[in-house]
Amino acid sequence: MSDRPILLDFEKPIIELENRIEQIRNLAKENGVDVSDQIQQLEKRADQLRREIFTTLSPIQRIQIARHPRRPSTLDYIQAITDEWIELHGDRHGNDDPALVGGIAKLNGHGCVILGHQKGRDTKDNVARNFGMASPGGYRKALRLMEHANRFSLPIITFIDTPGAYPGIAAEEQGQGEAIAVNLREMFNFEVPIICTVIGEGGSGGALGIGVGDHIMMFENSVYSVISPEGCAAILWKDAAKASKAAEALRITAFDLKQLGIVDEVLSEPDGGAHRSPIQTAQTLKAAIIKNLEKLNALSKSDRQELRYQKFRKMGVFLEQAVSS
Repeated sequence: MSDRPILLDFEKPIIELENRIEQIRNLAKENGVDVSDQIQQLEKRADQLRREIFTTLSPIQRIQIARHPRRPSTLDYIQAITDEWIELHGDRHGNDDPALVGGIAKLNGHGCVILGHQKGRDTKDNVARNFGMASPGGYRKALRLMEHANRFSLPIITFIDTPGAYPGIAAEEQGQGEAIAVNLREMFNFEVPIICTVIGEGGSGGALGIGVGDHIMMFENSVYSVISPEGCAAILWKDAAKASKAAEALRITAFDLKQLGIVDEVLSEPDGGAHRSPIQTAQTLKAAIIKNLEKLNALSKSDRQELRYQKFRKMGVFLEQAVSS
């Protein structure tokens, strides 16, 4: 893959200013002129501009960041935060879906099972990973690994990053809906702690298939939705170009979902997004996982199950009240 940065439209003012700083620095070096004060002022302005842009992003802009090709993936985070990692393969029914990976890991000196969706870095890799859209075999592999974790009292950590479960005919014939439904049922029954993090794009039942947990986290530039904005716009307005309007209505950002009680915690990202400083982002994720595992381990098995059940029962609850005329 080329090392050239992939620019989003709203990043162009920042890049133009950074290029200008670099040009001034090169000219000053060639001519032996000291312009350190000017460069310092311009760098301060670039930092300020970056903060202004990335603290006022619209939902559709956050989706662009969530889908960024350089955004850290499940395997990136696993390599960055674990002491040891052994990937396990296969659902024991003849399938091994590369769009959903998992295995046994040691995190902060303790054993756990980690699994998550895996997108590709380029077109060839994305085709091999089916763009992170898991098949029924992927969800059955995830269930096998989670059952292993429950059997040996290992915490379960999941990373969500998918536009949705694979919607192909073959997937439906193999029981896509049934595979996801079984995962939902079983995840409510597991006795071990479960922490789920939306690291990029959380789409529909494909995300929820590994998304039932005691503690749900999202990175601030990730999204979580029942349908993509493009799909929603195509259904409601027969025009996918109205995706921006749909994104606003769907309330898909981490801050909206935290307010609605869908997620428990929003994890901060470096200015510019997780891809700008993946190591810093991984450190934030690791610290949050360790902190919440300690809290969950302090609870009894029955308390964890009851709190997990009640968490999801409360989602979508609303009150109707008659308005007097």
